Amino acid sequence: MSERARFDRGHTDDLMTFLAASPSPYHAVANAGERLEKAGFRQVSETEAWDGTSGGKFVLRGGAIVAWYVPEGAEPHTPFRIVGAHTDSPNLRVKPRPDTGAHGFRQVAVEIYGGPLLNSWLDRDLGLAGRLTLRDGSTRLVNVDRPLLRVPQLAIHLDRSVTADGLKLDKQRHLQPIWGLGNEVRDGDLIAFLEEECGLPAGEVAGWDLMTHSVERPAYLGRDAELVAGPRMDNLLSVHAGTAALAAVAGSGTGLSHIPVLVAFDHEENGSQSDTGADGPLLGGVLERSVFARGGSYEDRARAFAGTVCLSSDTGHAVHPNYAERHDPTHHPRVNGGPILKVNVNNRYATDGSGRAVFAAACEKADVPFQTFVSNNAMPCGTTIGPITAARHGIRTVDIGTAILSMHSARELCGAEDPFMLANALTAFLAD
Repeated sequence: MSERARFDRGHTDDLMTFLAASPSPYHAVANAGERLEKAGFRQVSETEAWDGTSGGKFVLRGGAIVAWYVPEGAEPHTPFRIVGAHTDSPNLRVKPRPDTGAHGFRQVAVEIYGGPLLNSWLDRDLGLAGRLTLRDGSTRLVNVDRPLLRVPQLAIHLDRSVTADGLKLDKQRHLQPIWGLGNEVRDGDLIAFLEEECGLPAGEVAGWDLMTHSVERPAYLGRDAELVAGPRMDNLLSVHAGTAALAAVAGSGTGLSHIPVLVAFDHEENGSQSDTGADGPLLGGVLERSVFARGGSYEDRARAFAGTVCLSSDTGHAVHPNYAERHDPTHHPRVNGGPILKVNVNNRYATDGSGRAVFAAACEKADVPFQTFVSNNAMPCGTTIGPITAARHGIRTVDIGTAILSMHSARELCGAEDPFMLANALTAFLAD
């Protein structure tokens, strides 16, 4: 392992801990909030009046978090510097009537969330995690982090066409996991099991938001441990880096000419249109309330937003050694090559030339290299929270991230050095 990798390993070790502890967006924001509390931040309620005092604060709403640090002497029109990310990942999510089964197997009815690589969920030991809503309206996190479910693949002897035609999966029929044996389907069995797991009285759960996750631990990979394999890097890698960066900047506490912010939205993988998504009112509402709590007016709000910059941080595509022709021939981001700047002239990414200058300055200050990603002209380009944030709030936004392989798989792959370099670049950006 290189000198830099040995130096960076503590951060990457912590990332793997964060990934394993965050099997759902609700767990991810709870863990981020806990880390910020240890750094001196305090949670504030959206239903209570906010004060204009300095210091770190954060709001949790469902699977989203907004955290900000107000330095001493900040004016109402002080601009923000924002790191944006998202907490959700493609997976299999439990349906409203989860109990099903056939031919002596007990199964759980699931729906496809986002755009997962479906084959990566086959023959994998799965746990179950998410949020339970109780009869009094309160919520409880649940995480059955042991082999509970499995989606068994059909044996090749029963489908010889796989060899010639490739695997074809019907999303309704072929992806329902098994979790036991029994000829009788009993409504309420799964939720009763989870109530018992959580020590809740029978019938206490009134609603649920549950999803599957691989129980295999994140791990270093390769002869020299230069790679990391793990779940939900898209996009908890950015959530973790942004949380670390905000805590580090708040810990320095001096010399800030702006208000550093972390926002991690939910529902990016299915369009961001929710009260906790980037296309919802959460970020704008929190920023406006921060301005008004410091005695600001609408004019102050407009001035603050006009001077604000957001780095939208999400994972991107590293050049694939087996499919290099799918990439632009002059843009081949490599793992452990540093953060990537994402560019698309059709505005699938929000980056422009001035945004590039902002990111280049942050990387130079952090002493980390950066790379550029642009799609092959013959391949459709994905998108992020970046264009949505820019359009909804009139905020200058730059799309960046970390280059990975196996995006949207149940288990993705990144360079061991890249998470630390991303966190350093984000810290430099928030502290500038």
